[in-house]
Amino acid sequence: MALEVTDGDQGGWAVIQVSGEMDLVTSPIVRQRVHDAVADGRRSLVLDLSEVLFCDSSGVGVLIATRRLIRSCRGRLRLILPAQGAEDGSHVNRVLAALGVRRLFEVFPDLRTAVDEEASPLSA
Repeated sequence: MALEVTDGDQGGWAVIQVSGEMDLVTSPIVRQRVHDAVADGRRSLVLDLSEVLFCDSSGVGVLIATRRLIRSCRGRLRLILPAQGAEDGSHVNRVLAALGVRRLFEVFPDLRTAVDEEASPLSA
């Protein structure tokens, strides 16, 4: 399955929606979109990963590098994963939890909640 990446804006947040598989071949596309957003001055970023069906270590590496980049420019990063995580079939959530890095990210169940300044992230 191919990777599809779309981007847009919502409520002052740059939103990058990813669907398909994040692997060694496709992860650089996501990394480039993140770098493009930051180069355009965007410091509040939502990565919608709710449609990612597979994520390997290179995909996790992109997420961790994104977190590091956003933090270095004093920005904000939020991920969208299904509310029930593994129970909803979120492969990314399972991978992040298995590697012990899920707690590093603010995770929200949907875009509406992710861009809401008052919303609290899902617990790790």
